[in-house]
Amino acid sequence: LMYNADIEVWVAKPDRAMEGFYRNGEGDEVVYVHRGEGVVRTVFGTLPYREKDYVVIPRGTTHRWEPADAEQHWLVFHTPGEIETPNRYRNRYGQLLEHAPYSQRDFHPPFELETVEEDGTFDVTVRVRDGFQEYVLDRHPFDVVSWDGYVYPYTFNAMDFEPRAGRFHLPPPAHQTFQGQNFVICTFAPRMLDWDETAVPLPYHHSNIQSEEVMFYADGDYAARKGVDIGMVTLHPSGLPHGPQPGAVEKSLGTKSTSELAVMWDTFRPLNLTPAWQAVDKPEYAYSWNEDKELNPA
Repeated sequence: LMYNADIEVWVAKPDRAMEGFYRNGEGDEVVYVHRGEGVVRTVFGTLPYREKDYVVIPRGTTHRWEPADAEQHWLVFHTPGEIETPNRYRNRYGQLLEHAPYSQRDFHPPFELETVEEDGTFDVTVRVRDGFQEYVLDRHPFDVVSWDGYVYPYTFNAMDFEPRAGRFHLPPPAHQTFQGQNFVICTFAPRMLDWDETAVPLPYHHSNIQSEEVMFYADGDYAARKGVDIGMVTLHPSGLPHGPQPGAVEKSLGTKSTSELAVMWDTFRPLNLTPAWQAVDKPEYAYSWNEDKELNPA
């Protein structure tokens, strides 16, 4: 859908298990599972995944996706940098601090190491040098008896994110889940809203001067946006003011909680949109803040 030098984002809807094996030699990947469940078989062991999981796969991990059902809908991120927990959640030893919105127990590594001793023909596709190279191995790539260290694939479920609430509106950094090179990934999980009697429980109008703001609407009712359904993505480019649409603020007053679930990524450098995005773009979205203005077909 979009890309720059720091991130690529696309949507995947696989209908069968991966043929052969895959290894990304150029970067880390995060897959948000909007729909579906199954397992990822990796050189580190078997990693089950379910709906609302983030599946984090470090570079160099030989793996194979095996969906368990026909309906799979994923949001996929690739970065030549590293996917990490935010610096402010960790102490100088790398441990998560008590104010972090999750704990180590919420991150699930492979639960079982599968050692495969098998000769034969095994295809491995490797992403390298801005392309893909095909390798044929004469030994199964999971011929592994153990592994050691702290680099391995894992899952984190969005519903395990512990949201923060405040007397007045908290800005998006309160929802940050991961950090990458010049971008962040945030989880807007169901939560209590601002409790001051004068609070407006919606984002104030603002302009992201130094970041592109992209939102994937995963579940629930996103009160600040109308005309946006589950599974849609919105892009608010840097420098363009935006906020609740007309009538949304008045409708939100007195609301105590929200059921929304959304995945947001903010990039600190401009994004390029691909023809795949342009083919499904809805230009009328930009005019939803001015209902009296008709979209010019030209």
